[in-house]
Amino acid sequence: MDFLRWLFEAQIPVGGSALVLREVLGNIFGLASALGGMRRKVWAWPVGIAGNLLLLTVFLGNVFGAATPATLWGQAGRQMMFIAVAAYGWYRWREGRSTATQGRALVPSWAPAKVRIALIAALFAGTAALTPLFDSLGSYPPVWADAWTFTGSLLATYGMARGWTEFWLIWVAVDIVGVPLLFSAGYFASAFMYLFYGFFTLAGFFVWWRAGRRESLSTQPAAVPAGAAS
Repeated sequence: MDFLRWLFEAQIPVGGSALVLREVLGNIFGLASALGGMRRKVWAWPVGIAGNLLLLTVFLGNVFGAATPATLWGQAGRQMMFIAVAAYGWYRWREGRSTATQGRALVPSWAPAKVRIALIAALFAGTAALTPLFDSLGSYPPVWADAWTFTGSLLATYGMARGWTEFWLIWVAVDIVGVPLLFSAGYFASAFMYLFYGFFTLAGFFVWWRAGRRESLSTQPAAVPAGAAS
């Protein structure tokens, strides 16, 4: 109990203000999960879940008795969504590891064209549908940005679970909107972390793109030389 009390109350002094320790730790776990995801390691999912649980307590504001800057229902909701989708991704990657090479859980692939269109449409439709809901709950303005980050995070996490290379680009779209929102709301640790994520996700996209090409070529049957069958 003493440890939990310390965890919920601990802050890191920075200049004339302070950062909530749980916010810093949650983002460190999130970064570790992203690194594992780039390497296609199954452990990325449980590590990410641990970070989501910490950040959930942060973005719910004063619900947990912490003096956090503002309540962000979209950010809090996306942590719960992360946990649910991460459980699905954890299961899929564990199943896929039996056929993977070098301990990796899957071979990256491109989503079908119809799926790409559906992902883009779902991003805008989900943002439009959730904006009035988050507004009624009192989420920090601009509320559409909170809804955008929630919807995009859901789609990106699902895309990662399915092994679609495009999921990295969805994260880029989330960060472009989410970073200014977090800075505005006073969540500076998360804002700086997601600013770093923006560059990290671009790197991850190219890593998965090259890995998908390399591993798909390695699984193609070798060409039979002319006359070999005679």
